[in-house]
Amino acid sequence: PNGAGKSTTIRSLCGYLKPSFGSIAVLGESVTEFPLETKRNIGYLPESAPLYGEMMVYDYLKYVADIRGVKDSEFRIRELASQCGLKQKMHFSINELSKGFKQRVGLAHALMSNPSILVLDEPTSGLDPNQIIEIRDLIREIGKEKTVILSTHILSEVEATCDRVVIIANGKVVANGAMKELKGQNQASFKMHVELAGIPGDEAEEFLRKVSGVTEVEVVHANESIQCVLSCESQDDIRPRLYQAIKNESCSLLSFSKETKTLENIFRELTKE
Repeated sequence: PNGAGKSTTIRSLCGYLKPSFGSIAVLGESVTEFPLETKRNIGYLPESAPLYGEMMVYDYLKYVADIRGVKDSEFRIRELASQCGLKQKMHFSINELSKGFKQRVGLAHALMSNPSILVLDEPTSGLDPNQIIEIRDLIREIGKEKTVILSTHILSEVEATCDRVVIIANGKVVANGAMKELKGQNQASFKMHVELAGIPGDEAEEFLRKVSGVTEVEVVHANESIQCVLSCESQDDIRPRLYQAIKNESCSLLSFSKETKTLENIFRELTKE
């Protein structure tokens, strides 16, 4: 959630803020004791990339390469222009670019010294859906070769991009694990959605409650059909029992599905007051 401490943690990790207590190590080296050494291993793109808008893209990247002491900077700039999709924009001033292309320039800046760790704070904030997909694909490609730490509120982006998730609330880690692990929690508790026709709602509620594993039934009338949301607790698959119970009632089954646990559901459960 907002104010949980994500950006502060990232800034401390990158050596931009000095931690008031505790310790941070990057590849085994202390950020406070060896600030230059650790920064050489990190590429950092903050939420608003600090670009010089009056400079051309090429001039800006050359400037960054010179500051970083990059050897064969011309080759590295061409390489990044191709990787970040900037080939056609190299002789545009940064102020002329859309926000999506400005983010690409910031990404090229962060990658200039070929760091082993890339840290991105809200990299798709303010982008349109097409730009989000382009940046997401680019991050996923970079992630094949580097460690990428990504901070974002867009949970669909996390699901599409990340292998591991950390959720922070009130300055504390409330979840930390692989995506499959987080979604696999509480598998014994789930919901089933069933749509029936040809049966009154009270009768449907009565026979559905009797199915082993169903703990609660909520019936919602919708025109000529009824929709039932079943709360279930079962270690095994109750769908065969549920189907057989519906078949025995001689009513029409219109739809039948198990609710999938999304990262958004998990986030809300873990961060609500």
